[in-house]
Amino acid sequence: MPESQAAESPAHASAADVVIAGGGYVGLSLALALKQADPSMEVAVVDPKPMDSLAKDPRASAIAAAACRMLDQLGIWDEIRATAQPINEMIVTDSKLRDTVRPVFLTFAGETGSAQGDEPFAHMIPNGAMLPALYKAALALGVRFHAPDTARDFHQAGDHVSVALASGGRIRAKLLVAADGVRSRLRDLAGIRTVHWSYGQSGIVTTVKHERPHNGRAEEHFLPAGPFAILPLPGNRSSLVWTERTGDADRLVRADDFTFELELERRFGHHLGKLELDGPRHAYPLGLTLARDFVRPRIALAGDAAHGIHPIAGQGLNLGFKDVAALAEVIVEARRLGQDIGGLDVLERYQRWRRFDTFQMGVVTDVLNRLFSNDVDVVRGIRDFGLGLVDRLPKLKGMFIREAAGFAGPAPRLLSGEAI
Repeated sequence: MPESQAAESPAHASAADVVIAGGGYVGLSLALALKQADPSMEVAVVDPKPMDSLAKDPRASAIAAAACRMLDQLGIWDEIRATAQPINEMIVTDSKLRDTVRPVFLTFAGETGSAQGDEPFAHMIPNGAMLPALYKAALALGVRFHAPDTARDFHQAGDHVSVALASGGRIRAKLLVAADGVRSRLRDLAGIRTVHWSYGQSGIVTTVKHERPHNGRAEEHFLPAGPFAILPLPGNRSSLVWTERTGDADRLVRADDFTFELELERRFGHHLGKLELDGPRHAYPLGLTLARDFVRPRIALAGDAAHGIHPIAGQGLNLGFKDVAALAEVIVEARRLGQDIGGLDVLERYQRWRRFDTFQMGVVTDVLNRLFSNDVDVVRGIRDFGLGLVDRLPKLKGMFIREAAGFAGPAPRLLSGEAI
């Protein structure tokens, strides 16, 4: 990977059209999309981590088919395809931890398991492959990186925004995009309020090896403490997103490997043979955070800065890619028309495009988590009837597949695999 560019000193205060605070998948893909569509646009990315640390991210992400099309249009899909694992099938069960048999209530497989023809509705992609590929492509097109550095403050002044860096530098731009995570400092500085509550749950993320092949099958086991997701990786490996009550999750993460693997086996089962940990384990607190507004004059929120939702539907990252596709299209089209890309009239087009969809997904994941993260027999019977009904109605199941694949509703061009 090319070496990261050093953060600029105060003596080298600079100008840009767009400053993106955050060099994760949202910030990098937005920078790449803007620069690819309009090479004359000056784009700067600010991130507190060195860019050469991206390859060390041990996590993997479920990327919906529409987002895979966007990555292909951005020119990095061929580079990361070899590391990607298609999700060819998905099963959903609902049981208690002590149950010896877990009946399958819902299956996405065969012709209904494909978004279009033989196209899988999602791929599992290692972050350590995707993030460096986005960075290298953006760097090659001339995106400017200030890393490690932080956008600590900003000041709006008429036709521009002045972004102050922790290093002492300053960047003058038409637009600031806050892609700095669910605890976004820039969102708070902009005075944008949020709807937020905690679920009292944490998501344990780790990777395991197993004896038998998964054959590209993902599994979502609804257990009383929360969903336990097994997501296929290349080889006989799987990524886990394991929801537990926060106290239990902290205890499990601190436990020795033997204790952790015993608890893991109780939830994972024996269908893939012997299990073995294949990476570090971390626990992340889970909650719902929705920004009341996505824009202010000269600032737009994207990714987790705009929305943090429960991972129960696996759509958090894909919502971020939808933000990228919509915001890039709005910015590029406004610039081509000679409009002010940081003006509120332009940014409100992005807000109208994304806010309702995001709130809708936030409500859906909230309801699903409350419905499935409990052990009430009556509720369990109702939800299992609902899952079985979906499984028996092809049109309804197809609607869920299109939503999971990212093809529901009017899509930005990048998500259809088209250039802006």
